[in-house]
Amino acid sequence: MKSRGRPATTPIKFMDGFYVEIRNKGSVGKGVVVRSTTKEAMENTIKQYERSNKDVIVLGEHKDFEWVNGKPASKKAKVKVAV
Repeated sequence: MKSRGRPATTPIKFMDGFYVEIRNKGSVGKGVVVRSTTKEAMENTIKQYERSNKDVIVLGEHKDFEWVNGKPASKKAKVKVAV
């Protein structure tokens, strides 16, 4: 099988919204980043994935090409939101 070329090196451009990272319990690798348009939708997403035995990390709100609260939460420190 032939290689498709060099992988992209530009950083990901996030859209406006609220971001949450979902991982399997105890997983060390990368998770899936899920975007919600409203805070209520983000809270529903958190409830849904916590019920299915997943680790949920809240990255925060992204608006106008930057994070509202500075940088997103570090990947090593798990931040849980009490809903």
